[in-house]
Amino acid sequence: MAYEYIETVRDAAILTIRLNRPDALNALIPPMLEELIEALHRAENENGPSVIIIEGAGRAFSSGVDLKVLSGAQPKAGRVGSVFDEPASRLMQAVRASSKPVIAKVHGACFTGALEFALHCDFIHTMADTKFGDTHAKFAIRPTWGMSQTLVDAVGLRRAKEISYSARTFSGQQALDWGLANTCYDSKDALDEGVASLAKDIAANDPATVAAYKTLHAIAETHDVPAGIAAEGAKDFPEITDTLNRIGGFLRVVK
Repeated sequence: MAYEYIETVRDAAILTIRLNRPDALNALIPPMLEELIEALHRAENENGPSVIIIEGAGRAFSSGVDLKVLSGAQPKAGRVGSVFDEPASRLMQAVRASSKPVIAKVHGACFTGALEFALHCDFIHTMADTKFGDTHAKFAIRPTWGMSQTLVDAVGLRRAKEISYSARTFSGQQALDWGLANTCYDSKDALDEGVASLAKDIAANDPATVAAYKTLHAIAETHDVPAGIAAEGAKDFPEITDTLNRIGGFLRVVK
C-alpha cells in the first residue's frame, strides 16, 4: 500500500515503519497518524511480521505535533481538540494492542507527542545526543495521549514531575540513565545495527509466545504483583503450538 507521510519496508519477519516528513522533522499531523494506524493494523494479519520498528526519516525521529495544524483551532481547557486527539488515541491503542513487539528507534529529536508515541512502544533505543522533551506545559497543552501515565512508568514519579513541570530538554544518555531508553548508542550506524540485531533476535523466537508475553506484561501494568501473578496463571494461550518442535530442535543441537 502506498502512503504519503510514512514508508514501510518489510525484511522477512521485520517490518520498519518510517515517519516520512523529513523537511518538517517528521512533525506529526492527523493524516500521518491515520497512516500509522493503517500500517499497524495491516501488520496484525496472519502473515504479518514478528517485529515492528518505528523510525524517522532524515535528521530526527519526530519533533512532535505540528503546531501549524493547530493555528486555526480553539483549544479548550488545554485540549488541542479531536482533530489530533481522536486519531492519536486510536494510534496509541493500536501500538499497545499489537501482538508484535514495537521498537521505537529514536534519533535527533523526540518531543512531546512524539515522546508519548515512543513511550507506548515496547522499547526505546536511541543515541547519546538525541534531544528529548515534554513541552506540554510550555504551550499550555494538557497531555491526553498517555504522557502522565507512561512517563511515570518509565522514569518514576519524581523524575516525571521534573521533566513535565520544567519542559526542559534532556539527552539520550539521560534517557538511558533514567530508564526511559533501553539502550543508547554513539552513532546512527551503531543505532541501526543494534536495533536490527535486536529485531532479528526477537524474530527468531516463537511469535505466539512473544505475543503471550505482551499480553501478560499488559496485565502487569494494571495489577499489583500478587494479583498479576494470579492473572498470569489464569491466562491461557492456545495459539502457542510450537513448543515441542522448538524444544526438540534445541535438544538435537546440544546432543
